Amino acid sequence: MVLTALLLAGCASAPAEVATAPAPPTAPMSAEAAKPPVALQYLYGSAEAAIAVRATNARIADYALRRIRERPKDSVVLAPSASMSAPLFEPCGNKPFAAVFDADETLIWNLGPMRYFAEQGSSYDPKIWDQWEQTGAGKAVAMPGTADMLARLRAAGITVIANTNRSAANAKGSEDTLRAAGLGEFKHGETLFLMGDDATGSSKDGRRATIASKYCVILMAGDQLGDFSQQFNVKDLPAAQRMALATSAAANALWDQGWFLFPNPVYGPWEKLGWDDVFPAASNWTPE
Repeated sequence: MVLTALLLAGCASAPAEVATAPAPPTAPMSAEAAKPPVALQYLYGSAEAAIAVRATNARIADYALRRIRERPKDSVVLAPSASMSAPLFEPCGNKPFAAVFDADETLIWNLGPMRYFAEQGSSYDPKIWDQWEQTGAGKAVAMPGTADMLARLRAAGITVIANTNRSAANAKGSEDTLRAAGLGEFKHGETLFLMGDDATGSSKDGRRATIASKYCVILMAGDQLGDFSQQFNVKDLPAAQRMALATSAAANALWDQGWFLFPNPVYGPWEKLGWDDVFPAASNWTPE
């Protein structure tokens, strides 16, 4: 199922240990005879998703322009020793302003491989995704309102940085993809940070720390909780605890106030949830 397919892909910030095993490929389905999976219909084709994404981008731009009017004391990047129960943030000092974004399903929609996986009825294939990172320029599209939002940030003197789990080996392909989508220039090691840039694998905390050492990060945006802190992706973290962590008073003070989350019903670490995780026992109901 393609909903599980991309959990390990590109910029999905969930670590490999939370992924489910890829399902065996099934016979390709006829594009004429079948519709895309519902989650793909919603995210990539619905007016509802386009409106939600555009509204998030507008909030990001408005927040950023307000935020730089008074130099913040701290970045929105958690300090290495901090926890969500005791949050501490990297100090800004006189560092230049930056906004940090995930790439896949945050800046761009990966329509090419998502359609391919769905039509083939196949799960995520790292070899195919690797090809996509190298050759997807011109096939990925900017999400609604993204180009305008980035233009507003750059015009205000805010450096736009992408921190993505695309491979460092395919840096040029990702630079080309973002440029071809109309999102401007990203340079590996300066405004584009990739998995493989350090020894921490899919965790973005190390890359965030590197960025925060050079910039006053006034906002971060992504489609997965790992785009904000790896604390949300601790191995074997129970679903109830993850929910409590993400909706704690400290986290709630950051959502839409420096941390911005985009909708993505297509893939994510929540795919491992069971019936009792989604439906509390007290909500059970059976018709007569």
